[in-house]
Amino acid sequence: MQEKVTGMVLSGTPVGEYDKRLVILTKERGKISAFARGARRPKSSLLAASEPFTFGEFALYRGRDSYTVSSVEVSNYFSDLREELEDIYMGMYFCEVADYFTRENLDAKEVLKLLYQSLRALKVPSLPRGLVKTVYEFKMIALNGEAPRLFACVSCGRKEGLAYFHNREAGVLCDACYQAAPYFGKGAAGITGTTIYTLQRIVASPVETLYTFRVSEPVFRELEHIVSAYFSEKADKTFPSAEMLSLTESFQM
Repeated sequence: MQEKVTGMVLSGTPVGEYDKRLVILTKERGKISAFARGARRPKSSLLAASEPFTFGEFALYRGRDSYTVSSVEVSNYFSDLREELEDIYMGMYFCEVADYFTRENLDAKEVLKLLYQSLRALKVPSLPRGLVKTVYEFKMIALNGEAPRLFACVSCGRKEGLAYFHNREAGVLCDACYQAAPYFGKGAAGITGTTIYTLQRIVASPVETLYTFRVSEPVFRELEHIVSAYFSEKADKTFPSAEMLSLTESFQM
C-alpha cells in the first residue's frame, strides 16, 4: 500500500550497483529509512531527489523493515547551498545533527522545521554562518528536552544577579552562589546579561521566528563558547562534516 509523507533527505548511501538507502526526516513518521531503487542510474527520476537537503513529498511503499521510494514531488532542492563548499558542509552538518537527535518513527515535526529554516538561514546575507550554526545547535538541544536552566540560578533559584554559566550543572548561577562553595572557580564561565537573554530567546522562540535577531561580536563570541561546550556535552559524537567544515574554514583564513 502506498503512502505519502513530507520530509527531507538527511543522507543517501549507495547500495548494490544502482540503488541508494536514504534516511528521510518526515513530518508524519519521524525519521525513516527508505530504498530508492535505481536512483544512481543517470536517467533515473530519483537521481536528484535522493540527494541530501531534498525537501518534498515522498510516495512510499512500506516493507517489513523499511520503505521503498516510488516517486518524489520536490518542493526545494536547496540548490543554492551547493554553490559554496562551506555551505555544503554546514548543511551536511545540520543533517547529521538532526539524524543524531532523532529516532526511527518518533515525532520529529519541530526538528524537521528547525532543519528547514536553518538551511534557509544559511543563505541570508545578513546572518553569519557561525551564528546560524550556534542557534541551530542550541535549539536542537532544547527540542531534545535538554535545555539548561536559564531563568533562575540553579543553586538558589534567584532570578537576579545571574552572571555565570555552569556546564555540568546545566544552567546559570548568580554571583553570590558562584562565590560560595562548591562552585567558586570550578567549571563556571562568566556570562553577560545580553548573552543570557539571547539563550533564553533561542529556547523560548518558535522555530519560525528563530533567525530574526542579530548580536554584537562580543556577545556572539560568548554565545559560541558556551553553546559549543554545552553541545559537546550533550552530543557525544564526532560529526565528519564538522571536521570538513573546520578544514575548509582554515584554508580560507
